Amino acid sequence: METIQDISLFKHLTNQTVITIGTFDGVHLGHRKILERLTNNAKNTGLKSTVLTFFPHPRMVLQKDTDIKLLNTIEEKTQIMESLGLDYLVIHPFTKSFSRLSATDFVQDILVNSLKAKKIIIGYDHRFGRNRNANIQDLIAFGDTLDFEVEEIPAQEIDDVSVSSTKIRNALMEGDVVTANSYLSYAYMLTGTIKKGKGLGKQFGFPTANLHIAEDYKLIPKNGAYVVKSMLKGKKYFGMMNIGFNPTVAGTEKSIEVNFFEFDGDLYEQKIQVEILHRIRDEHKFNSVEELREQLKKDKNFSLDLISK
Repeated sequence: METIQDISLFKHLTNQTVITIGTFDGVHLGHRKILERLTNNAKNTGLKSTVLTFFPHPRMVLQKDTDIKLLNTIEEKTQIMESLGLDYLVIHPFTKSFSRLSATDFVQDILVNSLKAKKIIIGYDHRFGRNRNANIQDLIAFGDTLDFEVEEIPAQEIDDVSVSSTKIRNALMEGDVVTANSYLSYAYMLTGTIKKGKGLGKQFGFPTANLHIAEDYKLIPKNGAYVVKSMLKGKKYFGMMNIGFNPTVAGTEKSIEVNFFEFDGDLYEQKIQVEILHRIRDEHKFNSVEELREQLKKDKNFSLDLISK
């Protein structure tokens, strides 16, 4: 898969494309139905499968929605898309001026002239153009004039997979990672850089890596303890992660701390990805450090039992 950061950089390509358009936050089961249809169509027609997506998220730009939380960073989304057999992922910068493009300009200049669309596969409820005032019937009419085909994904087919990014966000905010992961078809991930912490975990016998996530729009699941998995230096490690404020030791700042089982090494300033497998419990304020240490032992036994199944 070739990732292209701006539509203008696509112009050197000569192949005609079959395209779908969307934000695809989470790249969940419902999205995968569309993307599978896209890649199958490309194989059958000789066209190049192309996804057009946008960053920042349109709501961040148009609604100044700084509180919006997304399931994927743009890096994570690219990583997941790459596993799906696409030819091109076009990540176009979403700006206010771009949002003001008329439907005609968007279709003719962007889809046809720049992205060389010969076929567009799109959901029944897709809207586009300035103020989102054009719909799929308008797109079909453009296709008749500009010589491209439109394939509509009917409501029933999308609704058969009762998945939405909102449902997944809600599940994660409730700590229900099992449901979220089933909708995503992969383990929800956090990607960040390991930073120096206070070293308290080491004093308890559970040294932790402090995960710093730079993207403030990334959704962090509900506070609590979780079973996790990571690839560290080319090898798979399981562990347990705490999201929260460490109230037992009078913590005041929210942190994400991971204790990897059987790992002995330095991770400081390294970028890692943590897959969240299961929730263990809520975060509690224990009466003493010793009581916390005993609970961590129970958490580890629970985690080891879970991953051995």
